[in-house]
Amino acid sequence: YTTLFRSKHVVMWRLHQNNTENRKAIKDMLNKLPGLIPDLKSLEVGENFNSGPFAFDLALITTHADKAGLEKYQKHPEHVMVAKRITELAKDRVVVDFEL
Repeated sequence: YTTLFRSKHVVMWRLHQNNTENRKAIKDMLNKLPGLIPDLKSLEVGENFNSGPFAFDLALITTHADKAGLEKYQKHPEHVMVAKRITELAKDRVVVDFEL
């Protein structure tokens, strides 16, 4: 089994204020990135409905052709700008990058 997009980027955030306005702002910013960044092949962002003590508020999954494409995405000015804004809204963040 082979896949066209081999690199995955997974990020989860806990927000300082987990409210509808902040969640919507983050989702809107992220959902504008496809089409702006050539090395971003797909993007999914969702709000968590699990209320457990280890739960995060939002999750992001992106796919890239390879590790080099992921690195280009992370350095792209549009991504850098969005990441900076999300960092202001988030109190915790976890990241996993992996290849299939």
